[in-house]
Amino acid sequence: MSDQSNKISASPKVRKFARELGVDINNVKGTERLGRVVEKDLKDFVSSRINHPQNNNERQKEKIIKSEYQHSDFGEVEIKDIPRVKKIAAPHLVNSWTNIPHVTNHDEADITEMEEFRSSIKDNYTGEKIKITPLAFIIKALVLSLKKFPSFNSSIDDIENGKITLKKYFHVGIAVDTQHGLMVPKIRDANQKDINQLSEELKRVSDDCRNLKIDKKEFFGGSMTITSLGGIGGSFFTPIINFPEVAILGVGRSYKKQVFIDGKFVPRTMLPLSLSYDHRIIDGAEAAKFNNELKDNLGSNFAYNLSK
Repeated sequence: MSDQSNKISASPKVRKFARELGVDINNVKGTERLGRVVEKDLKDFVSSRINHPQNNNERQKEKIIKSEYQHSDFGEVEIKDIPRVKKIAAPHLVNSWTNIPHVTNHDEADITEMEEFRSSIKDNYTGEKIKITPLAFIIKALVLSLKKFPSFNSSIDDIENGKITLKKYFHVGIAVDTQHGLMVPKIRDANQKDINQLSEELKRVSDDCRNLKIDKKEFFGGSMTITSLGGIGGSFFTPIINFPEVAILGVGRSYKKQVFIDGKFVPRTMLPLSLSYDHRIIDGAEAAKFNNELKDNLGSNFAYNLSK
């Protein structure tokens, strides 16, 4: 291994920021004394990659294959700018998909009791029904699973030297669909919030994202991310891990299914789950156990876990 990385001068905070951005700090030119790299240098580096085309050598390295024909050779087309948020997200997604060996475990949870409880919640004074998003219950269940399987609440900081960072906090990322593109703010200290607080916090961060009022720092420092298609449709899919996290939970739309219980078929409400994980840290057996724990927390252990 080259000792080039040892010649790059930067603080631990700046190096951590580079890892979060998915940037190789060796490629960044420092502007401080003796070439020291600071946070502004990283931001300028990422901005230049987004806003300026790469040179021919870089294109050859990435082996970009272009068609010998133009799209317009076959009919009418329209050229539009890629939304800014998607431009910013693009290198992070490429970095994640290229460098993390993804494996996805598909399963489904029986949330019949959870949904019955959710639809029965009423205000103690007015008697009016209180609407709480299913996502609040899923966050609650996910946090309990992370406590039991701490490797899912980690990040790889030094794979070559066999080091990972196990996080003692529980900041759950939530993928928010906006007109500007997908954003992933964090629900901080989700383990310390009850169902009502989680529901209110979800609404707040979602509104802030859609109105572009969210602080940039809220996109960093996550434990694990949840991306839900429940409001749109679909069942199973393969979500891309949000680097530098090591797992992501994809949630589909719940549906009714006949399940054989106690000698007869009964209708149950099922929730599709798609768990993508980093195979360098998590193996298939761990992923299956994690999903089983998550299913229990959403199903048979649901009532008990509400009080935790």
